[in-house]
Amino acid sequence: MNRKTAVWLLIPAFLGVLVFTFFPLIQIAIPTFQSKSGFFSLYTQFLKSSFNWAVIGRSFLIAIVTVIVVLILGVPISIWIGRQKTVVRQILNLLILFPMLTNAVVRNFAWIIILGHDGIVNKTLLALHLIKSPLNILYTNTSIIIGSVYLFLPIMINSLIGSVAELNVEIEEAAAVLGSSPWRTLFKVIIPQLTTGILTGCILVFAGTMTAYTTPEILGGNRHLVMATLIYQQAMTLGNWQNASVISLILIVISALSMWLMRKLSQHLDRRPINA
Repeated sequence: MNRKTAVWLLIPAFLGVLVFTFFPLIQIAIPTFQSKSGFFSLYTQFLKSSFNWAVIGRSFLIAIVTVIVVLILGVPISIWIGRQKTVVRQILNLLILFPMLTNAVVRNFAWIIILGHDGIVNKTLLALHLIKSPLNILYTNTSIIIGSVYLFLPIMINSLIGSVAELNVEIEEAAAVLGSSPWRTLFKVIIPQLTTGILTGCILVFAGTMTAYTTPEILGGNRHLVMATLIYQQAMTLGNWQNASVISLILIVISALSMWLMRKLSQHLDRRPINA
């Protein structure tokens, strides 16, 4: 295929992205600068509010904690799956991705049953006499994090399995021969080779958690707003589409900057020394 043919084939895709991605963003952005108080007045008003900063901070906290928990759970699971035989690995991959075929709303309502006052968690803890009264887990930041971890753990595992399958086992054997303990081998030999996959998974999980709406809305309630649920509240409940557009653009900028920083970190950590 020559260059000219390739360009002509890319034009429909480029126009599709332009029309269905950038045009809606422009339509959202234009009203945010049409204020009588000034060009950036809506943004300054939003950022002056301590409530809005609390929502931004809560969104960041939930996203960061989710990334950490998913990473802690995803690395050992992906290493174990990556070391299995090809057929077993394919079956395990299918089992991990199978919950993603179910609608997120259904899965989150299942967590309401699990985490509620009369849910499985509280009933089990009460039966074991570990608590005297039911815990308030539902409609808290903790419940949002639990739902987010469940939602994005398969994505992290799927991002790491390919990297694990390409690991050089001989390097681990050499480390063991030289007296390295299993934990030292894990942190000094295995994880450094998974840096690219780990950071890719972290970017996907962080961006997904920051922009998620269903999980915070169902498991967090109105008392624990994040930026996505705040957008819905401003647009659908209060009918203030200007403020909703402002929050949307701020969320896009925050997510884009965070992903750009993680990508830069990934490029920095993935540098390979060049032997002369």
